[in-house]
Amino acid sequence: MPKAYWIAHVTVTDPAQYQLYAQASAAPFAEYGAKILARGGTYQALEGADHPRNVVIEFPSLQHALDCYHSDAYQAARALRENAGIPNITIVEGV
Repeated sequence: MPKAYWIAHVTVTDPAQYQLYAQASAAPFAEYGAKILARGGTYQALEGADHPRNVVIEFPSLQHALDCYHSDAYQAARALRENAGIPNITIVEGV
């Protein structure tokens, strides 16, 4: 079964509120077997819209990633992120 990758590009507008989201999302990520591969850090935007926070999270499968996103625990964390940033999130299955 191929792994899946949750890719987020975010412009954080309220760092304190966004930190609450980051803390709350840790539990559902752990529950669904997520492994954070990149979070923040140095980057270079080469094409398209730039967002200064870039995150890549590996999941055991596409179903794990989707189940995490749609879980009650993650949706509660997501609610904390509302009005704290402008996110673009994609989940993609690996090869």
